[in-house]
Amino acid sequence: MEPILKIENLKTSFMTGNGEVQAVRGVSFTVGKGEILGLVGESGSGKSVTAMSVLRLLADTARIKEGTITFEGQDLIQMPKKELRKIRGERISMIFQDPMSSLNPLIPVGRQVEEMIKEHDPGRKKEEVKEDVLELFRKVRIPEPEKRYKCFPHEFSGGMRQRVMIAMALANKPGLLIADEPTTALDVTIQDQILKQLRELEKEYGTSIIFITHDLGVVAELCDRVAVMYGGLIMEEAMIDDIFERPGHPYTMGLLASVPDMDQDKAIRLQSIPGSPPDMTNPPKGCPFAPRCPYARQLCATELPDFVQVGEGHRSRCFLQYPDAPADENNPFRKRPYQL
Repeated sequence: MEPILKIENLKTSFMTGNGEVQAVRGVSFTVGKGEILGLVGESGSGKSVTAMSVLRLLADTARIKEGTITFEGQDLIQMPKKELRKIRGERISMIFQDPMSSLNPLIPVGRQVEEMIKEHDPGRKKEEVKEDVLELFRKVRIPEPEKRYKCFPHEFSGGMRQRVMIAMALANKPGLLIADEPTTALDVTIQDQILKQLRELEKEYGTSIIFITHDLGVVAELCDRVAVMYGGLIMEEAMIDDIFERPGHPYTMGLLASVPDMDQDKAIRLQSIPGSPPDMTNPPKGCPFAPRCPYARQLCATELPDFVQVGEGHRSRCFLQYPDAPADENNPFRKRPYQL
């Protein structure tokens, strides 16, 4: 699949009074045209900072220290801000986690979506732009679009506001849509509706999507491929079916074990991952998950493992997946065929 986005060795840090926070420490991945990639990990793993780095929507204290971000053949890191502004909202759009803080409370939602279109196509007639907005509202299933066009954000429910944000993000038919945990604050019914709409819109427009979440259930519903992040690094990457059927990293196994199962005995408590995420002002030399990993060896604490191919399109950053790893009882992957 031809990539629309290619990130190589991205390193992004925040310069604070307590030192440098190394939020992203060498992330590389691609997103194919028309593909939905899930970026998964607990809070602080570097998911949102990676996404913000793509559009350079970072705080003043942030620095992209190394790496390349190539979108449709253009390097976004080296691109002048004036040129990048033309791409934001037109070729790359973003849906944020909290729509109430993203929408202007003093402007009707219809006009806010209009502004997104006019910014990139100022020559359009007002009547044409309004009709485009109403059509977008219909596509994202906002009832009575003519009436809702004049409403303010506070007159909408959380799910409806998120639909407005999706309409705004799709206003210029972008090639890439970044959705940063857009369903976190919604109940499961509305969440399901939003996910189905994203999948339908991806098929209709052919838009590639990076879907950021900590919820593997959401990933299973929506994504084609998934990258698991921890400690500012990608620890595992695979097709969606493969990640659930044969997870290749202890961190992924821990995430899957914490997901509720409808058929599970209610008397059995859900598993959790003990310990805390690493301090990114002083990240560990070895595998960042080693202090919390039940299978960690001495080597894991001192050296960072390289990626190992454990299947077609499936790679894992774990010493226990190496071909020469001992096949003892403390290796959960000992029965798997190794492939380099």
